[in-house]
Amino acid sequence: METKKKSSFTGSLGFVLAAAGSAVGVGNIWRFPYLAAKDGGGLFIIIYVALVFTFGFTLLVTDVAIGRRTKTNALHAFAAMNRKWKFLGCLTFLVPIIIMTYYSVIGGWITKYLAVYLAGHGTDAAQEGYFTSFITSEVSPIVFMLLFLAVTAFIVYSGVEKGIERFAKVVMPGLLIMIVIIAIYSLTLQFKDGNGNIRTGLQGLSVYLIPNLDGMTVKRFLEILLDAMSQLFFSLSVSMGIMITYGSYVKKEVNLSQSLAQIEFFDTFVAFLAGLMIIPAVYVFFGAEGMASGPSLMFVSLPKVFEAMGWIGNVIGIVFFVMVLFAALTSCISIMETLVANFMDIFHGSRKKTSLIIGVASAVAAAIICMGYNVFYFELSLPNGQTAQLLDLMDYVSNSFLMPFISLLTCIFVGWIIKPKWICEEMESSGHPFRRKKLYIFMIRYVVPIMMAVLFLQSAGIFTMVQSLFV
Repeated sequence: METKKKSSFTGSLGFVLAAAGSAVGVGNIWRFPYLAAKDGGGLFIIIYVALVFTFGFTLLVTDVAIGRRTKTNALHAFAAMNRKWKFLGCLTFLVPIIIMTYYSVIGGWITKYLAVYLAGHGTDAAQEGYFTSFITSEVSPIVFMLLFLAVTAFIVYSGVEKGIERFAKVVMPGLLIMIVIIAIYSLTLQFKDGNGNIRTGLQGLSVYLIPNLDGMTVKRFLEILLDAMSQLFFSLSVSMGIMITYGSYVKKEVNLSQSLAQIEFFDTFVAFLAGLMIIPAVYVFFGAEGMASGPSLMFVSLPKVFEAMGWIGNVIGIVFFVMVLFAALTSCISIMETLVANFMDIFHGSRKKTSLIIGVASAVAAAIICMGYNVFYFELSLPNGQTAQLLDLMDYVSNSFLMPFISLLTCIFVGWIIKPKWICEEMESSGHPFRRKKLYIFMIRYVVPIMMAVLFLQSAGIFTMVQSLFV
């Protein structure tokens, strides 16, 4: 029987930009800066960079090489390698299904804020309670979520070459330019507070870059290490099937070692620039106290920063939320593409029909998540000690529970069952050398499994449970 030609990226640039687009999402622009502010500035950056080029490199190489060698998505890739490990593909497939239920909700929030700034009402967004009022309303969050989801579905509907790759080639350079512009502007800011003290963007830069070791203990260092590790999952799109799917679209002649190094660098550089863009600005107008705003940084603190800038703040607000919207779209596209690719394989449907069905199903699921702040509101204590609503629960299950567990199993499978040689052969199949081969083999067999086990036990609350038994 004649098989249909499999979609593919036109070359290494298309793959790098699409994969980097998946990696560069809301996690880089929102999550990385507040973690850096919370976890000792430069100390967090040093730890994160070290992890990216060791742990991140290991997980990224594994996913992409599996995808390109098997030429299929995560659901079938593990079964193709070893039938007994088919369950791991099913587990991996669960992650984008769960993430898709809420990522478009966050995309809708970003779309709403962009609309507010485009209308010239940025001062409204800076008012106390504005964000809470918006997400708890019954209609508005669903409307903006549907707008965001419609754009995502249309690009996936258009295919790999005409949709995803073309979008990435336009958006990613533009995203980088906008981040650089705002980062430079942040460094030029200065503000005199009520006590006559002047704070500058350059002082904020030192807060961001200089490692803060005050009150550092072994326990605190481990907390920062685990924060950086969880950010790695959030940022690089590993252990959720996305990079396996994208890897299956990569042509054999592409130099994977070079392409993956570019993705690592691009993703880390954008995260660093995001911190450079946000932390000095927040410090200038709100001092060290502003650094403690945590997850509410993007939707609560930054609008207040833009308001404090005066008329130029509305312009900066527009550019910022356009940039974050681009980042959210590239990530959401990769998540939906993974679902579409898997369901096309399961039901043998066309891309267009499958994209429409996934789009409608995602809209229904996301609408339920939106109602988690009103109709279906509840508070649940999670094993990691946090209190969650519906969106937080889905995020915890996907990012804090499933992803470390999947990574642990993948490392055991690749490191000890099929052996690292299987991956290394694929990395070198284009005729290019795999320069970090020895590092990869050591990491996949010994270091990464141990750290993934620690991260999983921490996220599952098992460490806390054991500790409570001895207190």
